Amino acid sequence: MKLREIIEGLEVCGSRGDINVDITDICCDSRKVTPGALFIAVRGFESDGHDYIGAAIEKGAAAIICETPSERPGITEIRVKNSRLAAALAADAFFGHPSRELCLVGITGTNGKTTTVTLLYNMFTALGYHCGLLSTIANYVGRERLETSNTTADPITINRLLARMVSEGCTYCFMEVSSIGVEQDRVSGLHFAAGIFSNLTHDHLDYHKTFAEYLRCKKLFFDNLPKEAFAIINTDDKNGPVMVQNSKAKLVTYALKTMADHRARILEQSFEGMLLNIDGHETWIRLSGVHNAYNALAIYTTAVCLGVESTEALVALSKLQAAPGRLETISAPRGINIVIDYAHTPDALENVLKTLREVAPEAQLICLFGCGGDRDKTKRPEMAQVAEKLADRLVITSDNPRTEKPEDIISDIRSGLSLNGLAKSIFITDRREAIRTAILTAPDRATILLAGKGHETYQIIGKEKHHFDEKEIVFESCKLMTL
Repeated sequence: MKLREIIEGLEVCGSRGDINVDITDICCDSRKVTPGALFIAVRGFESDGHDYIGAAIEKGAAAIICETPSERPGITEIRVKNSRLAAALAADAFFGHPSRELCLVGITGTNGKTTTVTLLYNMFTALGYHCGLLSTIANYVGRERLETSNTTADPITINRLLARMVSEGCTYCFMEVSSIGVEQDRVSGLHFAAGIFSNLTHDHLDYHKTFAEYLRCKKLFFDNLPKEAFAIINTDDKNGPVMVQNSKAKLVTYALKTMADHRARILEQSFEGMLLNIDGHETWIRLSGVHNAYNALAIYTTAVCLGVESTEALVALSKLQAAPGRLETISAPRGINIVIDYAHTPDALENVLKTLREVAPEAQLICLFGCGGDRDKTKRPEMAQVAEKLADRLVITSDNPRTEKPEDIISDIRSGLSLNGLAKSIFITDRREAIRTAILTAPDRATILLAGKGHETYQIIGKEKHHFDEKEIVFESCKLMTL
């Protein structure tokens, strides 16, 4: 493709060299540059792509896009105000605007994103459609699983994957959209057929600094939806109406408590699932908890918006399994139920603990959790307060400590506990040992929540990932219970 075709939609401040040069690839990482590639110098948090322009040229870059003149002779250079935005728009053009060839559905919100997009992907796949998935757990092109490292990938990766989906016959793609991804222009230039809002609670304030800024970035996603798209909003969340104040998209609402286009009510629930009344029809689903009732209703509402007949959508919904690491229950000896969940915010932890209380009200409830290092510190004491209020015993331990000392993170959590909370807590830095202790000391018929890791099969210590699969540790501990 010619460079002039790629930069057609960019706000170019200046250029030099041949804009008719042929471009064979596009990248923001100088290590991935191949001969004939377009290198886009993006300013990051730890490094500045402008410092690697020389390396990109040495590897054969045919042209560069940058914010400040590189003063490198013999190279075609395009200058822009915002190279992040330029990367998104250039990638969209280079890969042939793939999001326009798919029905692309994005969901944003604090909690429920992974469950909702994963189950939408599973539902539409079961309905016979060839689908793609871009999520925290994994990316899928059809049935092929591809590993992922961010909730919302960089725009070049996104467009490359979307283009592959198109080439392999996918007609739908379901995608998690994070507030950071929106703020960093990772989804700019994409054409969404629908956007879903789940909820908004405390998270990512280490990045956004204020809740107002966090909300603004979420809202920006809906501001940019095209008028032919659907804006599917949870109106039980007070921020739902705020999301669509400036949206041109067609508004569709869902709720459990307030009036909405689509409504649901929980009739009964257990560890195996719950019976819902959705728009007047009773449907059993293999998910539990109020938060999953919202997720299920969002999935149903989206399916109906996309043209699935309501009865067909309800039948498909009833066949879905929970996403990995989301209220995943393992039955242990002595009638103990061990639940693994990704809950890592105060609101998510509260939702899960309330669900477990409702499902097994007579069981002793043990909550094991930690908090991630190098992330929002303000939620640590809040999570402690939630756990103290709803659980009978607390086991406070590590999550992904990253470059922080686990003892310091645990100290921050501990600061949120009252004397009563401290009295019913134990503190074990080693998460493996903490899990073993929680299981081996639990009374008969207890419910044990292992919160924070969910689907993750690793633990980040320092800057390295180490194998850490909670299900393996659970099964090992259960064997010890029978000795």
